[in-house]
Amino acid sequence: MAKQETIYGLHAVEKFIKQSPQSVYSVCFLKGKLNKRQQSLYDQAKSLGLNIQQVSKSAFNRVDGNHQGVMADVAKQADLTESDLKQLIENTSNPLFIFLDEVQDPHNLGAILRTADAVGAHAVIIPKHNSVGMNSTVRKVASGAADNVRLIVVSNLVRTLKDMQQEGMWMIGLAGETDQTIYDHDLTGSIGIVMGTEGSGLRRLTKEACDHLAAIPMVGVVESLNVSVATGVAVYEAFRQRQMKQ
Repeated sequence: MAKQETIYGLHAVEKFIKQSPQSVYSVCFLKGKLNKRQQSLYDQAKSLGLNIQQVSKSAFNRVDGNHQGVMADVAKQADLTESDLKQLIENTSNPLFIFLDEVQDPHNLGAILRTADAVGAHAVIIPKHNSVGMNSTVRKVASGAADNVRLIVVSNLVRTLKDMQQEGMWMIGLAGETDQTIYDHDLTGSIGIVMGTEGSGLRRLTKEACDHLAAIPMVGVVESLNVSVATGVAVYEAFRQRQMKQ
């Protein structure tokens, strides 16, 4: 049997079953009366001939989060890599990529995938090391976007940034130490938004690999925004500019 992972939460399981029913090993429901949405998912799984189990509350101890009375064991998807990224940029007009420099909180990655899906970003790119990857918490927070947005894992983020620049992409790194804001840049072409890790932001080499640095204007007492919030601000400005240009 291929490697497997557990996903949980109604929306995450619904989305996965809809998109990849052939990759589902089993769907587990909490024993007892199902609510309307659980019943709908149960009926959907049954109609697809999936293995359905009703289990005790203790069986859900292996998931860390609000499982909403449902989880599924599914085939673990192979990571997309540098070759997938190169193919994507070659076949996409004015792509919008989000590069994450060692983001380690699964809640942040899940929220960023959800925002990426909302604005139509073409991929989220993360380094293989010192970064959270796809897991059940990411899927739950992403609320279905984890199976709709390409998450590409690369071995060296700085090298990947430079490779993408050679393909015509401009890299905009989010950092506070600049007078230029995200609103001062043209984000309508082939653009990579580069975000730093929680706390320390962009690493020095990552920052040096960017074409421009941009800040998010702030007038309060806090020094920075959560990385998922900052990503949302930046990519929605890109989305706004792109919509205006259409």
